[in-house]
Amino acid sequence: MAEQATASPATPLFSDAMVLRSVEGRPGEFDGHLNEHWTIGPKVHGGVMIALCAKAAREAYGDPAGQPVAVSANFLSAPDPGEVRLVTAVRKRGRRIGLVDVELVQGDRACVRAVVNLGEPEHDGEASRRPLYTDTSVAQLMSPEPPADVPAIGPGHSAAEINHLARGCDIRPLVVEALDDGRAPAFQVWVRPRVGVVDELFALMCGDISLPVPYAVGRRGWAPTVQLTAYLRGLPADGWLRVLCTAAQIGQDWFDEDHTVVDSAGRIVVQTRQLALVPPEERHPG
Repeated sequence: MAEQATASPATPLFSDAMVLRSVEGRPGEFDGHLNEHWTIGPKVHGGVMIALCAKAAREAYGDPAGQPVAVSANFLSAPDPGEVRLVTAVRKRGRRIGLVDVELVQGDRACVRAVVNLGEPEHDGEASRRPLYTDTSVAQLMSPEPPADVPAIGPGHSAAEINHLARGCDIRPLVVEALDDGRAPAFQVWVRPRVGVVDELFALMCGDISLPVPYAVGRRGWAPTVQLTAYLRGLPADGWLRVLCTAAQIGQDWFDEDHTVVDSAGRIVVQTRQLALVPPEERHPG
């Protein structure tokens, strides 16, 4: 069993990245800070921004029962680590569903525009509220905890220089070599905070935690997300999250990517689908 790390001054906390400060005199606006620990390469990680937009929508809506059951985000530019502002507008207050627009900006640049639906997710721990049907393939494919031979991203790991989230998250990807036989790409990742508990915002972030699927066909490099939609299907139990990342088609220019996130109790808690740009083919001089 993989032991969870104890807190130390050097361990970044996901909860710190989710802190928002109300802007005085500007209702519905919040300031946040996303430092270098929440980046992929030099830019802030998309899943972290999805989670922060969801948090801002929840704060603006003001109903503690309202959870971000759906987040649909368009990525306009990639922010650098540092201060960001989130500007919200409540568009609907219904009996079961609320709707909030969120714009994440840095300086004079709009970086993310999101529409967040707020409501009450499934509580399938209660017998009367369990799903009428649920796909159990991820829970059957992946063990509740990572196998002993799947190392965490850290010093010496091939992804350590790019994936800086690993400083605050225990991320254990099952390495898949490039496929050349027509098989569908499927990346398996186990993840949890190094310190702290798994909550709904952390689970939303994990809906964008995998290597981009073009890696499976030899296209490696920056694969910017254009649009991502995330569904919060239930509140996660604490412990390891299992993430399966798949694709239907990897084109020459565009690819789709799905994440299914399953909690330690074997329940689907997050689903995401994104459209992104395929990294250019590496050209070797010769």
